Amino acid sequence: MSKSTESWGSRVGLILAMAGNAVGLGNFLRFPVKAVENGGGAFIIPYIISFLLMGIPLLWVEWSMGRYGGSKGDHSTPFILDNMTKKSLWKYFGVFGIFTNIGVMSYYTYIESWTLTYTIKSLKGDFFGMDITKVGQVFDQYVDISGGVNIPIIALLAFTVTLVINIYILSKGLSGGIEKVAKIAMPMLIAFGAFLALMAFSMGDTGKCSDCNSHVGMDFLWSPQYDSLWNPKVWLEAAGQIFFTLSVGMGTIVCYSSYVKKRDDIALNAMSAGWMNGFVEIVLGASVVIPIAVGFLGLDWVKENAGFMMAFKTMPYLFDQWGHVISVIAGVAWFGLLFFAGITSSLAMGTPWMGFVQDEFDWSRNKASWTLGVFIFLLALPTIFFFEYGVFDEYDYWTGTVSLVVFALAEVILFAWVFGMDKGWDEINYGADIKVPKIYKFIIKWVTPLFILVIFLASLFTPKNNDWNKAINGDWVLDKSSIIGKILHIGEDASWMIDGSLTNVFYVDMSRLLLLGTFIGLALMVRHASKLRKQKLNK
Repeated sequence: MSKSTESWGSRVGLILAMAGNAVGLGNFLRFPVKAVENGGGAFIIPYIISFLLMGIPLLWVEWSMGRYGGSKGDHSTPFILDNMTKKSLWKYFGVFGIFTNIGVMSYYTYIESWTLTYTIKSLKGDFFGMDITKVGQVFDQYVDISGGVNIPIIALLAFTVTLVINIYILSKGLSGGIEKVAKIAMPMLIAFGAFLALMAFSMGDTGKCSDCNSHVGMDFLWSPQYDSLWNPKVWLEAAGQIFFTLSVGMGTIVCYSSYVKKRDDIALNAMSAGWMNGFVEIVLGASVVIPIAVGFLGLDWVKENAGFMMAFKTMPYLFDQWGHVISVIAGVAWFGLLFFAGITSSLAMGTPWMGFVQDEFDWSRNKASWTLGVFIFLLALPTIFFFEYGVFDEYDYWTGTVSLVVFALAEVILFAWVFGMDKGWDEINYGADIKVPKIYKFIIKWVTPLFILVIFLASLFTPKNNDWNKAINGDWVLDKSSIIGKILHIGEDASWMIDGSLTNVFYVDMSRLLLLGTFIGLALMVRHASKLRKQKLNK
C-alpha cells in the first residue's frame, strides 16, 4: 500500500491532464483516416452513438474505479482491481493496465520523436520546393526504410532525446511535472489546431484540379449518411476509434483518477475531459488533414491515399503550396500540435508503472521514472531497427488495440457485475455536482459490456475482406486481419526462413514473444508484490 503524498494541484490541471491523456496522435491522424475509409459522414453517426453508449460510460467506470482504489491507498491497476473483489484473479487482468502502456509507450514515443524532428525541419524550411514524392522519400530515409536491418542514427537520437524529456517530466511528479506540461501543452495544441482549421476553411477552391476545394473535404466528412447505420463494419470501426480517442481500456485514466480526493466530482470531471477530447477530435481533427489535402490534391486522391503517414509524407508538401512564410508557420503549428498531443499522452502512459513500483516496492520517483526509461528504450529498439519488417505494427496491434479491448471488457464486468452496479452507481455519483441520467445505470450494466464484447468477438473472428454482410448470410471465412488469423498467419507462408534469409514472419513472431514475455514478467512482479503485501499484514 502506498505511502505516496502525490496529488493534483488543481481541478483545471487535472482536467487538462486527463484531456491531454485522451487527446493524442490518434485524434489528428487516425480519426480522419478512419472517417475517409468508412465513407466520411457515414462514420460520424456511429461514432457519436458509440461515444455516448461506450465512451462516456467507460470514462465514468474508470474514474470511479481509480478514485475508489486511491481511497484505499492504491495507484496501480492490479491492486485497484484487487480492492474491488475478493477474487485474486482480477488483479492479473490489471496487469493489462501496466503492460498496455509500456508497450504503447515504446513505439508511441518513437512517433512522438518524428513530430519533434519535423517541427525543426519545418522551422528550417527543409521542405521548400519539394514535390510530394521527394517529401515521402525524406521520411523513408529518416526511418531508414531501405530493406534489411537498419540503424537510423538521427531517428534513434531523436527518440532518445524525446524519451529523456518524458522521463524527466515524470520524475517531477503529478503537480510538479505532468500538470505543468498539460497547462501549457493543451492550450497550445488547441491554438495550433484552430489556426490550421481556419487556414483550411479559408482555402476554398484552389484551382489545382476540378474538385480541389477544401470545402468539398469538409462536406465529405460532415454530411451524415444514414444508410451507414446498417453497415456492421462502420460500427466496429467507429467503436474501435473510441478506445483510441478517449484512452479508455489503457489504465491511464484509472491511475490518474486514483490521485483525486474522495469528494472530488468525478462525474463532471470525466464528462469535461471526454467532451474536450471530442471537440478536439471531431472539430479540429476533422478540419485539418483531409480538407487541406482535398484542397490541393482532390477528393479522389484522398480516398485512394488516406493513411497515417500522410502527416509526414504529404502535409509538408501541402503546406509548401501556401508559400515559404506560411509553410514554415503551418509546419511548426502542425508538427508542434502533434508533439504536444503526443507528449501529454505518453506522460500518462508512464503513470501506471510509476504508481505500481512506488506503491509496492517503495521506489523513489527518480528510480521509478529512470528505470521505466531504460525499459522503454530497450523495448523500443526492435520497432526502430526492424521497422521494415512489421514489428512496429505488431506492437501497435497487440498493445494498442487488442489489450485495450480485453482490459476494458474486464473493467466494466468487474465494476457492474462483481463490485456491483448499485455500489458502482453510488461511487460515480458521490460528490457529483451534476446529476448523471439514471439511464446510464442500465447502459453501464448491460449495453456497454455487450458493445465491447461484440467488438472483441468481431476482432477475433473478422470475416474475409471485412465483408460482414456475406458472413452474416453464412459464408464466414476468417480474414488474415482477425486475431485468430494473425496468430495462425492465415493467408501467408509461416516459415521463419526462406532461401537462407529470415522472413518477416520471424520478426513478427519474435516481437510477439517479446511482448508476451513482458506481460509475464509484469504478472510475476504483481505476484511478488501480492506476497509482500501478505507478509506485511502477517507481521
